[in-house]
Amino acid sequence: MRIAVAELDTPLGRLTLSAGPDGLLAIGFDGSRARVEAHLRRRYGREPLELVEDADPAGAASALARYFAGELHAIDALPCDPGGTPFQREVWHALRKIGPGHTASYGDVARAIDRPEAVRAVGLANGANPIPIVIPCHRVIGADGTLVGYGGGLATKDWLLAHEGARLQLG
Repeated sequence: MRIAVAELDTPLGRLTLSAGPDGLLAIGFDGSRARVEAHLRRRYGREPLELVEDADPAGAASALARYFAGELHAIDALPCDPGGTPFQREVWHALRKIGPGHTASYGDVARAIDRPEAVRAVGLANGANPIPIVIPCHRVIGADGTLVGYGGGLATKDWLLAHEGARLQLG
């Protein structure tokens, strides 16, 4: 499989972007290209991967540059191909409905997918999201309105929410 990859310098540091024919596959923080490649190898198993440099994989580099410049909806329509289980994909689809400047709790997301008892499973799916920022897992906060875990670190989550003008309260 041919996978386009790029590095993008952002206010959060260098992001590693990867995309296949159906859209974004993964975004890694801190120039973590090795982690992105490891994720892709786990996802595709023994299928041969051809990683090819591309200035703008799936349009993600230009859309993310606009997002970081303040055009917060620039990433909304980016095609994503995150893989995952059917449940994870359901959660990730629900995350994309949380708009910039808004937040939701894990319970809110569980209710949005009609599985109110699946709060912990939603948290696990949120943590397994391979396309942070575009699939906005940073917009999920604790039920009490506080910041809780984020793969890019809580400082990054706080920066993203502030960039989007979100207040740390639900809704």
